[in-house]
Amino acid sequence: MSELFESIKQGLDEAIAHSKGEICEVRVFSPQEVNVKDVRRKTGLTQNQFAATFGISVATLRHWERGDRKPHGPALVLLNAADNDPAGLLQILNRCDRMKERDRGRLENTSGA
Repeated sequence: MSELFESIKQGLDEAIAHSKGEICEVRVFSPQEVNVKDVRRKTGLTQNQFAATFGISVATLRHWERGDRKPHGPALVLLNAADNDPAGLLQILNRCDRMKERDRGRLENTSGA
C-alpha cells in the first residue's frame, strides 16, 4: 500500500480509537467560547458590517450577541481569531476582498476582448 494510504488509515484508526474513549495520541482542539458582542466591539464594526465581513447573517449575529444561540465549529474558530487579533484578522479579510476584486476585474477585462 502507498505511504499516503497508510497515513490516512493510521489517522482513521486513531480517530476511531479516540471516539471509543481509548487512550491514544490525538490532539483535540476545542475553541473557547467567546462573548460575540465584545469581539465585535473590538473590531469597531457595526452589526451589519461585522455580519458582512464574517459572512454571517445579521439575525445570526444578533442571536449570538443576545445569547439565544452560541456559535460553534468554524464560526467559533473564526471568532476566537477575531478575539485574539481583531486588527490582524480584519487586515487578512480585507486583503482577500481586494484580491477578489482584482481577479474579478481581470475576468471582466478578458471577457470583453
